[in-house]
Amino acid sequence: MEARIDDLIARMSVEEKVGQVIQPEIQYITPEEVKAYHIGSILNGGGSLPNRNKHATPAEWLAMADAFYDASMDTSDGGLAIPILWGSDAVHGHNNVIGATIFPHNIGLGAMHDPALMRRIGEITAREMRVTGIDWTFAPTLAVVQNDRWGRTYESYSEDPALVRSYAGEVVYGLQGVPGTAHFLDGDHVIATAKHFVGDGGTEGGDDQGDTRVSEAELRDIHAAGYITALEAGVQTAMTSFSSWNGKKVHGSKYLITDVLKGQMGFDGPVVSDWNAHGQVKGCTNVSCARSFNAGVDILMVPQDWRGLYDNTLAQVKSGEITMARLDEAVRRILRMKLRSGLFDKSKPSERGLAGEDGVIGSAAHRDVARQAVRQSLVLLKNAAGVLPIRPDMTVLMVGDGADNIGKQAGGWTISWQGTGNQNSDFPGGQSVYDGVRAAVQAVGGKVILDPEGALDVDADIAIAVFGEEPYAEFQGDLDSLEYDPGAKRDLEMLKRLKARGLPVVSVFLSGRPMWTNPEINASDAFVAAWLPGSEGEGIADVLVADAHGTPRHDFTGRLSFSWPKTPMQDVLNPHHQGYDPLFPLGYGLDYASGDEGPGVLPEDVEGVQKGMRAELALYHGRALEPWRVYIATDGTPQIVSGPYAKLTDGEMTIRTTDKDVQEDALAITWAGGKPGQMSIDGGGALDLAPFAETGGILSFEIKLDTVPSGEVMLKMACETGCVDSVRLTDHLRALVGQDWQKVAIKLACFDADSSHLARVTTPFMLASEGAAQIDIAHVRVLPAGSAAFTCTAE
Repeated sequence: MEARIDDLIARMSVEEKVGQVIQPEIQYITPEEVKAYHIGSILNGGGSLPNRNKHATPAEWLAMADAFYDASMDTSDGGLAIPILWGSDAVHGHNNVIGATIFPHNIGLGAMHDPALMRRIGEITAREMRVTGIDWTFAPTLAVVQNDRWGRTYESYSEDPALVRSYAGEVVYGLQGVPGTAHFLDGDHVIATAKHFVGDGGTEGGDDQGDTRVSEAELRDIHAAGYITALEAGVQTAMTSFSSWNGKKVHGSKYLITDVLKGQMGFDGPVVSDWNAHGQVKGCTNVSCARSFNAGVDILMVPQDWRGLYDNTLAQVKSGEITMARLDEAVRRILRMKLRSGLFDKSKPSERGLAGEDGVIGSAAHRDVARQAVRQSLVLLKNAAGVLPIRPDMTVLMVGDGADNIGKQAGGWTISWQGTGNQNSDFPGGQSVYDGVRAAVQAVGGKVILDPEGALDVDADIAIAVFGEEPYAEFQGDLDSLEYDPGAKRDLEMLKRLKARGLPVVSVFLSGRPMWTNPEINASDAFVAAWLPGSEGEGIADVLVADAHGTPRHDFTGRLSFSWPKTPMQDVLNPHHQGYDPLFPLGYGLDYASGDEGPGVLPEDVEGVQKGMRAELALYHGRALEPWRVYIATDGTPQIVSGPYAKLTDGEMTIRTTDKDVQEDALAITWAGGKPGQMSIDGGGALDLAPFAETGGILSFEIKLDTVPSGEVMLKMACETGCVDSVRLTDHLRALVGQDWQKVAIKLACFDADSSHLARVTTPFMLASEGAAQIDIAHVRVLPAGSAAFTCTAE
């Protein structure tokens, strides 16, 4: 193999070599450009689909994969035929594809404590990926999370490095097959990626892409634990972390990437960067980063700005800033991975292995394994008076916005990047918690009534409340504290109403991390940590509902892989840290066999509980924050924006996500100019902004525009009674054209001087344009006070 690589490298031009180390995103490159630039790999980001079609079929995935492959193999320009690789984030099943089997997120899988099942899950994920022609998954995540405020906590199996280490190799074996056997990287398997090397789970404050300040011994013994077994299992690629180690970005650390990973640990595959992460290295930008490449990153993931990065990298090689020896080393690693995977000897993606095969994606056998994983992941925290399991002939009232919501129970990285905008119909073959409970209860002679709001006055024997965190991914899930639903406490009030009616209450809590839920636990007779179980809600019913004889069909076997906090401030809560004092320790979990009931009344007035008015009301921060949604409209029915791109049928308005500080944290809105239109943040109910106005509150947002709008631009708020208050922005925006991102702050009094309308605001942000315009918006929020240079003219 090495001789074959020597021969290829000797015949490659420097342009071909540079093309191999550049990885664009499918929305920003064409097959023709793959051929022209000799691109070595592409990726689809979370929610990025063929032709931007959420419902793209396997045939459409394969057609796109074939087009890119054919371009890479086209030698009409005299270049070499080097097959392209397509990478995708299949992090809990083939989660970008509608109809796929969606497994619990890693935090739930960690609670199973079952390494053998992890191998089977990896095998199934690989098989379903192969149907769509994808060769490479950016998984598994091997972070050992130490601060649960991190928005990627659910991507970690455990805070315990030993558990992560026991899982890592098994997942890799499942995805890739076992080295030395005929199944290794065959048509049923895909290339795996150990990520994110290293320390991403230990950042100060749990900040995504933050700084991990630990000794090298702790970095090795805690954070690198999973990489030991992943490399032993033959993982073919590794991805570097956005985070820093003691102040230095890992993407720029030659010591960690070259000396440690490639040297001490003996890794001989390519190291791939994360999404534009090289651009965060000191002295670098998205389009120029010799420092990261020289540190040992072999493939630069540069979704949109790849042409500039290609040109600059080529120039840096020719100038000697990047040596030919370093470029050849990177290309050698890439070719080694491609040869090991048999890519040079396989035909186009649509003709490989399981490509296009019916009955594989979402098959009954695959769903059975996911269902098993769900029931093994559930952790019973409380079961007062043995209220569980649900007995035969009971009438069960199911409440909560998670009861019949597969998108919520699946969480982020599901169809869309953030996991938002999904309906139950987007999960054909999937089961909500309600679907599962209803089938199980009816099978033993009972009845189930669904009332998401918990407001119906109906007779029932018991209530099951399903609630918890809304879907999120990465930095958009970072928290200030671990208190669940601070301030609002809507779900707590629902539980209290049920208790006031004399109903026993079983709470099924959906979350991507352990959270401070003492009030909710106190208001529940039974409390189950269900994590983010994925598409198979029947797995929950398997454990909650007894058989016809009243005997549990399955006992609770899940045990906490993360410690549960006593207060909202216990974000760092791990046995190997000083002052370890959890509410429920690592490994805790009740079961039917023991008969243990769990805690009595828990304290609710503890340090860190939010009281009084919020410091700010965030409406859009990387996404519309629950319960708000983004809409666009002209003169028709407003269209909800449920993915990274939307366009009105009349062609007058489009909206897409764009990058401001980090990936897809802003919105780019375009008005064609044929008719007036507006973008609004709406659908969250009525807000009382009068207290904010009384303290000098402001509406704050960030904005960027490169051209002058052709017509009037207004900022509006609408209230429950139908009132609409407007502020004219036109002249102010013209002064901001070409100024890059600028903050705009407008006093709430500009909308309504006496605050009567502000007491019941239903649309807190509406940006309307009468003519053609292109405006980017980010970070929309209401603050209780702040300076506003904006001089308002209310209309």
